[in-house]
Amino acid sequence: MPPHSLLTGLTAAITGGTTGIGRAIALEFLRQGCNVAINHLNLPSDAHHVASLISLAAEIKRDEPEAGRLIEVAGDVSKPETGKELVERAVREFGGLDVFVSNAGVCQFAEFLEARIGREREMKKRKFGNGVNELSADGRCIYSLDHDLFASTVRINLDGAFYSCQAAARQMALQGRGGSIIAISSISALVGGGQQTHYTPTKAGVLSLMQSMAVALGKYKIRCNALLPGTIRTQLNEEDLADEEKKRYMEGRIPLGRTGEPSDMAGPAVFLACRDLSGYVNGAQLLVDGGLFVNLQ
Repeated sequence: MPPHSLLTGLTAAITGGTTGIGRAIALEFLRQGCNVAINHLNLPSDAHHVASLISLAAEIKRDEPEAGRLIEVAGDVSKPETGKELVERAVREFGGLDVFVSNAGVCQFAEFLEARIGREREMKKRKFGNGVNELSADGRCIYSLDHDLFASTVRINLDGAFYSCQAAARQMALQGRGGSIIAISSISALVGGGQQTHYTPTKAGVLSLMQSMAVALGKYKIRCNALLPGTIRTQLNEEDLADEEKKRYMEGRIPLGRTGEPSDMAGPAVFLACRDLSGYVNGAQLLVDGGLFVNLQ
C-alpha cells in the first residue's frame, strides 16, 4: 500500500500545474492531504486541461476525505506580479504557504545556427508563426534560433523561476516556520544539447538558483532543492518522441529501459516537500532519469 497523509495540513503552490509534471505533482500532493494552488496561462487551448484537473481533484476529495483542496490561478510566470499573486491567493484561501514548486517552463528544439536547406536530408522551407523554420523530410519542424525564441525561453524558464520563488520565500520567511521550495530543473542542466543551446543554460540557471537560495534562506529554515527529470513524456516532447527511431535510441540509453512518465516525478516531489522525510536536505539536486545520466559514456 503506498504511503499516504505525508503532507496533511500543508499548503503548496505550483506554477504550470495543469499539464505534465506539474499536474502529476499537484494530484499527488492532493492525495497526500496538501491543499494546492496551481498556476496556469489561461489559454483557450488549455481550458480542457484545467477543467479535467479540477474534476480529478474533486474526485480525489470525494474518495479520500482527508485529501487536500485545489484552486487555480491564471497568470504568466515571466511577469513578476504573477508569482506574487499566486502566493497571495494560496495564503488567502488556505491560511499560509509551506511548499512551493517552480515548474512552469518551455522547451522548443532549435538550431543554434540558421538551418540550411539540403544538408543530409531534403528540407522544405516553411513559414511558421513569426519566424522562418524548417520542415524535415519526416515531417518534424525544426526552428531556427532567433532573438525572440531565446528571450522568451529565458523569461519563462529562468526569470519565472526567480520571481515566483522569491515571492514564495518572502511569504515563508514572514510566517517564520520554514518551508520547502522545489524547482524543476533538468538533466539538461548537466549535459549539452545541440538543439537546446537556448534551453540548457536556463535549466542550469534554475539549479544554480536553488543552490544559492539554499544558502540565502537557510537562516529562515527554508529548504531549497532541485529535481532534475530525464526524458519524461510530456506535451513538450511528445512530437520528438513520436519519432520511433529516436524513441528506441533514447530507451536504449536508459538503464531502466523506458522513458519516464509525469507520475515518476510526483514521489520525489513529495519527498522534498515532506519535512519528516527530507528535513536535512537543502541545496541538493535529485536526478529522476531512470539512470540515463550515469550511462552517458
